[in-house]
Amino acid sequence: MPPIEKIPEAYSAIVDGRVEMHEDHALVTSSDHSKVYLVKWKENTFYSNDNATYWQGYPGYPVLAVLLLQGRLPYNEDLAKHLKGINWHDLNKKYKRDYHQALEKALENDDHKEAIFTEMDRVYHVLEAMDLTVTRKKNL
Repeated sequence: MPPIEKIPEAYSAIVDGRVEMHEDHALVTSSDHSKVYLVKWKENTFYSNDNATYWQGYPGYPVLAVLLLQGRLPYNEDLAKHLKGINWHDLNKKYKRDYHQALEKALENDDHKEAIFTEMDRVYHVLEAMDLTVTRKKNL
């Protein structure tokens, strides 16, 4: 399972318009616009070349963004607006991949912080119940 803080990163990718969906793949641009990740899927098997998915073996935010756009994970459009324009790359680097601390900083002045945390829990519980496979094999 990914760190729960990857859910807001996926929300940001969607609300920022950084996810380009196709029939069997998607292109997801990083929050600092320096990289474009490829996400491919076949049924419940997902491939992505983002570091988390490829090297850590859990669905990283590009895969989560695809699952959200596919309607397989719940997506709250109203809360997503509060996650627009966040440079997660810089925050995660600044806080040495302490994703919780980076999220706290991103939301420090947001009145919807508690609602966002509640939504993260809801999405995470749905994700936990899913039967997903992450693979390094690009050809699905």
